[in-house]
Amino acid sequence: MKKNFLVGMASCLLAIAGIAQTKTVTLDYFYNHEFKKGADGKFNSTRFHYLWEDKNESGYSNWGDVFVKNGFQLKSLETAPTKKNLKGTSVYLIVDPDNEKETPSPNYILHKHIKAIKKWVKKGGVLVVMMNDSANCEFDHAKKLTAKFGITLNQDVRSHVYHDNYEMAAFYIPDNDPIFKTAKKVYLKEVTSLTLSKTAKPILVHQTEKYTVAAAAKVGKGTVVVVGDPWFYNEYLNGRLGHDKGWDNDKASDDFTKWLFSLSK
Repeated sequence: MKKNFLVGMASCLLAIAGIAQTKTVTLDYFYNHEFKKGADGKFNSTRFHYLWEDKNESGYSNWGDVFVKNGFQLKSLETAPTKKNLKGTSVYLIVDPDNEKETPSPNYILHKHIKAIKKWVKKGGVLVVMMNDSANCEFDHAKKLTAKFGITLNQDVRSHVYHDNYEMAAFYIPDNDPIFKTAKKVYLKEVTSLTLSKTAKPILVHQTEKYTVAAAAKVGKGTVVVVGDPWFYNEYLNGRLGHDKGWDNDKASDDFTKWLFSLSK
């Protein structure tokens, strides 16, 4: 009887420990609310681009698998962020906010949203903003969000690639990097560079041109991370790149996700 009781208690403690180690990553579906267009040039009802459910090249299904493998549960947020609906989220991921070109009625990042996000970050949340291409992305409002944390999206276009010459968009990770511990050579195409102030620090810099493409800032108990590229979508998570030219985007996604786990409360 005593033995059975102890075994039961041990099982309960292990279960509780497992729950404690599970954190939630919430992917924004409000600012990124993109629809495909039909042959007539009009928007149809098919959503895509940077979604957990999207298994095509445009999706984040593979990165979602990496998050799950590293102790996260996946969630999406169809409405604007508030104190209430961010509760329980460890990492809030905003990617490619829409402009009028991508959705009939884009949702912009407003001042009240920024206030809610900032309060959540200060209490320990990890905000990740990833975007580039100003022709297909809404910068004016997003820039106000990142600038609150000392990170300015410059809205330029760097790291061009011509005729699938992928080497033109190679970034090399320095030895003993504290975040990218296994990745050495990564691909980021047509990125926007960042200008930093306040507590923001670079976490990925181009090896020769020396511009910053990813940065992080400590804000209260939390962290804000900005990357000038959507980066880890299926197409370039070694899908199109392959594994025979030294590309490490798959390793970088794992390194980056482990780092986010270590930052989050």
